Amino acid sequence: MNTSIPAAQMWDERYGDAHIWSGRPNTALVDEVSDLTPGRALDLGSGEGGDAIWLAEQGWQVTAVDISRVAADRAALASRERGVQGRIIWVVADLESWLAQRPNGGDPVRTDSGESFDLVTASFLHSPAPFAREKVLSLAADRVAPGGRMVVVAHAAAPSWSAHHDMDFPTPEGDAAAISAGGGWEVEVAQVRTRPATGPDGQSALLEDSVVRARRI
Repeated sequence: MNTSIPAAQMWDERYGDAHIWSGRPNTALVDEVSDLTPGRALDLGSGEGGDAIWLAEQGWQVTAVDISRVAADRAALASRERGVQGRIIWVVADLESWLAQRPNGGDPVRTDSGESFDLVTASFLHSPAPFAREKVLSLAADRVAPGGRMVVVAHAAAPSWSAHHDMDFPTPEGDAAAISAGGGWEVEVAQVRTRPATGPDGQSALLEDSVVRARRI
């Protein structure tokens, strides 16, 4: 992947002409969100829409933000095919810039309607391009309403077939710290979980995911 070009272009090229994800929601997200009462949700780095569409099907009203126009258009089409297009707003934007918007120098914009979210999710929010991940998580935490949750799922280690074993992967402790940096949070879950996976050559493996769920007090 060419990281010398703008991030939006890089991700548009990454998504290319065909789906790269399954369209199914991430298992850890489903596990952490299924017991919550639906309300307003914000999905960070929504990609082809698997998580956002699943949330909408559970009754959430979702704002889904991704930097790739190709991914967002593909996700919007999938939402129409699944009959939940009225429950999702698709936004094409750089997450850091979008989250940092402030009207007249005041408090962060909560959404176009000025409201906060009952749930903020981020699944595998990684990028080979320069990306202020901890800052994005901290800014996103400001969008959570009192009593609301933030759920962050990340790769905790590279799979055995990956060429990126020297990368620094997020930890549950690091993501929990980024979320709760401003105070007023209860960290309900912060752990590494394993899940079975099949590699590109059919090999079986257990992947490690960092899972964090926090409630704003």
